[in-house]
Amino acid sequence: MRIFVTGSTGFVGSAVVRELLDHGHSVLGLVRSDASAQKLAKTGATVFRGDLEDLESLKSGAASCDAVIHTGFNHDFSKFAENCEKDRLAIEAMGSVLVGSNRPFIVTSGIALLRADRPVVETDTVGEDTPRKASDEAVAKIAAQGVNASLMRLPPSVHGAGDHGFIPILINLAREKGFAACIDDGENHWAAVHRLDAARAYRLAIEQGALNRVYHAVGEGAIAFADIAHAISEGLGVPLKSLTMEQAKDYFTWFTHFAAIDCRASSAMTQKSLGWKPGEVGLITDMKNAGYFAA
Repeated sequence: MRIFVTGSTGFVGSAVVRELLDHGHSVLGLVRSDASAQKLAKTGATVFRGDLEDLESLKSGAASCDAVIHTGFNHDFSKFAENCEKDRLAIEAMGSVLVGSNRPFIVTSGIALLRADRPVVETDTVGEDTPRKASDEAVAKIAAQGVNASLMRLPPSVHGAGDHGFIPILINLAREKGFAACIDDGENHWAAVHRLDAARAYRLAIEQGALNRVYHAVGEGAIAFADIAHAISEGLGVPLKSLTMEQAKDYFTWFTHFAAIDCRASSAMTQKSLGWKPGEVGLITDMKNAGYFAA
């Protein structure tokens, strides 16, 4: 199968590309820069020059392939709402050339902002109060138009060597402040998945036609934030402090909302439908052994 992958040299996308190539698929990878083009070419994938905001390039790439996996997203959180709307446009553009073809289209979304009263399951829908609903709404729209479109929801931590997501943000804060921190007793939770486990979920979904509409790539469903903070404290050799919410706002600044979320999630439906079993190391072990605390 020839598969168009956006975000092909990103942390998640590069793992997806490797997983697809290792299982006999060919990959057309969207890249924006010369450096990314050189990096992708070394994997054996075909380079496709374009940009997430160049909708014609997205249409061209999607139209030329048997399936599409969309992992690209601008993670500048200072422009989160704006970037979510740009993601909506990108999804709708790629979807427009897939109508009626039954070619599978998997769009990456998130679990973190769905609900906190119980573990999030695949049938839950995103609330109206989060900008991330743009991606989910775009998938629902193009699916109604006859596109075989599905969501792959990822947890707050997708971890592994080379991670530049939420865990490194917390580690850098602890370095800067001189101590690791959690809010109150740190009993809020994050779900997590290893990037290689996530990549397998994408591949299995594509190979099976991506018919379930929503998948959860979740390896661990509920890791106490206190345990993450403790691992950072040990890894850096700095104290661990419990902060009130007011103190947390000064410590975490723009990241306070993410540090406070209680995101528990299940992947039971996904595991059953895809025959997918996460098998890589868990987050806390990975933090100790995957170079997270290298200077």
